[in-house]
Amino acid sequence: MIKVLIVDDSAVAREFLSQLIGTTAGMSVVGTAVDGVEAIEATERLKPDLITMDIIMPRMGGPEAIEQIMQTNPTPIVVVTGNTITEEVRATFRSLESGALAIVARPYGADSVDHEESSRRLIETIRLMSEVRVVRRWSRAVRRERSPRLRTVGEPKTIRVVAIGASTGGPTILKRIVSALPKDFPVPILIVQHIAAGFVEGFSTWLGDACHLTVRIARKGERLRAGHVYVAPDGEHLGVDMSECSTLTPEPVARALCPSVTHLFQSVARVYRSQAIGVLLTGMGRDGADGLLMLKQFGSLTIAQDKESSVVHGMPGEAIKLGAADMVLAPARMAEVLINYAMPLGASPS
Repeated sequence: MIKVLIVDDSAVAREFLSQLIGTTAGMSVVGTAVDGVEAIEATERLKPDLITMDIIMPRMGGPEAIEQIMQTNPTPIVVVTGNTITEEVRATFRSLESGALAIVARPYGADSVDHEESSRRLIETIRLMSEVRVVRRWSRAVRRERSPRLRTVGEPKTIRVVAIGASTGGPTILKRIVSALPKDFPVPILIVQHIAAGFVEGFSTWLGDACHLTVRIARKGERLRAGHVYVAPDGEHLGVDMSECSTLTPEPVARALCPSVTHLFQSVARVYRSQAIGVLLTGMGRDGADGLLMLKQFGSLTIAQDKESSVVHGMPGEAIKLGAADMVLAPARMAEVLINYAMPLGASPS
């Protein structure tokens, strides 16, 4: 039985989530809290297996409560929010830095055609995240050190693009990778991050705030530029064409997820062949595994995140099973590898 603590300042939301979670087989609601202060106390007293956490609350908001809970009583936390205003979404992503595992949009009401699917997504996330082993996190300043720059072994490759796919647990990993790249990074980066509708603009802004590169939502027909990061928009598959411009394809494209990581990887493979790097990060399911294999078959460098650092090892794990990954790495090494392969020989990152 998964014991869930619900934290939300809205009585309507607390009642709705309590009914949804409490009537799900294998789950029980052990308590509710109206703000972060109550959430900290209830976590200590009730010892839940998982906490659903709102973000904007009186007295103490979600990010602050998450940080304290992860210092004192480490517990899997899923952010459940109905806010899609860009500034509030940025605060939502800050909660991931505090220790939350995933962000899920609050399910639609019973009168909505999307009620069943949005409810299923929340329940599935709670079930999966409750199994994640979390550790105590101490509040401290992080000292950033630059690793010595290593040269690739063997014949140097010419890299013209980097494509990255991620799902559950991906935002903080993407931030860690992209923020470590220099402002003169010489190729464009394309990203598909599975995320609830309405959150991509805030995600893009949050990511851009943390790095030297220009981060933007991809637009159809836009010529790809070095030092720019292009994030797939809601409801459209991101790809490239032979003129090295971005392409956007509305769903469906014979795949359950939109935007699709596999669609991006396969599109990049067809255009850039051996002159790309594909990176598949943490996430549920297997989206991206077949696409990463195609990139490898075309001669591109392929990287999958290792199990130890993944919140969910579904996507990279499936790629590894297929033999699609040239390298299996922790995020701490990924930026270094991207720099080593993409920067011209003799160049010094700045």
